[in-house]
Amino acid sequence: MEFNVVVTLWFVNTAEPAEVLQREPKADRGFGRKLLSQVNPAWPITPIGSFPLNRSSVPGRDEFYIAGFPGISVVRMLDSVTELSSPTSWHTALPAADVFVIAQGTDSDFGGFAHFHGDKVVRSFCATRTQVIEDIGLPEPFEAPYWAGEKAEQAGGIALPFEPKDLALAAEQAWVGTEIGADGPDINVVGYAVDGRPEPKIEEKTPAVKSVGDVAAKFAERDKAYDDYEVASEKEEGDEFAELADASVAAAKRVGRGLRRRAAEWTAAFKERIRHFDR
Repeated sequence: MEFNVVVTLWFVNTAEPAEVLQREPKADRGFGRKLLSQVNPAWPITPIGSFPLNRSSVPGRDEFYIAGFPGISVVRMLDSVTELSSPTSWHTALPAADVFVIAQGTDSDFGGFAHFHGDKVVRSFCATRTQVIEDIGLPEPFEAPYWAGEKAEQAGGIALPFEPKDLALAAEQAWVGTEIGADGPDINVVGYAVDGRPEPKIEEKTPAVKSVGDVAAKFAERDKAYDDYEVASEKEEGDEFAELADASVAAAKRVGRGLRRRAAEWTAAFKERIRHFDR
């Protein structure tokens, strides 16, 4: 039986992956595009956005979330699996001393994790709450409280003393060295689609120019609440003076348009008076 799962692969070539991730480096768009083209040259690759992996939604069937950092890279996708010990084209997509695979069911309680050192499976465990599907290698220290029933309410019968999804997340945190969640560092990735969709267009909005009175009122409000021990940042002051300059230019243009209009009206009236002067 196959399970629909979210699969996250970590390609690690550093002894301290957590130090890299905690710096929250930016993701390179070109890295993911090149990786996908190597995995399948026939794919039409479309970038669909940049965002933190640890606070993102589940990718679609034809979507991949990818990032490459110094010493560690990550790929997240949807897949259908039964077990995780059999290498796929993804396991060798990037050269890595260690590859960690984390899987969580999207429509089931399936959870699994696997550790490859080179081409050798060091540990692989896949299960639902009531069925162990794969159990290769020795349990690691982070697993102990789960097997002891300390991390979940006991269901009784043949049910495991833990939720497999929870154990999979514990494996990820132990192997990568930091929490991969909302409370952890932002892991910036780029999303890609391979179904031929066009790249999303982002409309750039032109900020409205404020009036001189609006900006002056902003200055007055800030000065009214001024604290002798408070120093406004250079950016705040720069932004306010920039707004004042924009407002002044806009006001000058409005005045110029008004003068030109009144001059044209006066000229037309003067010509009309001359035309009828002989009467």
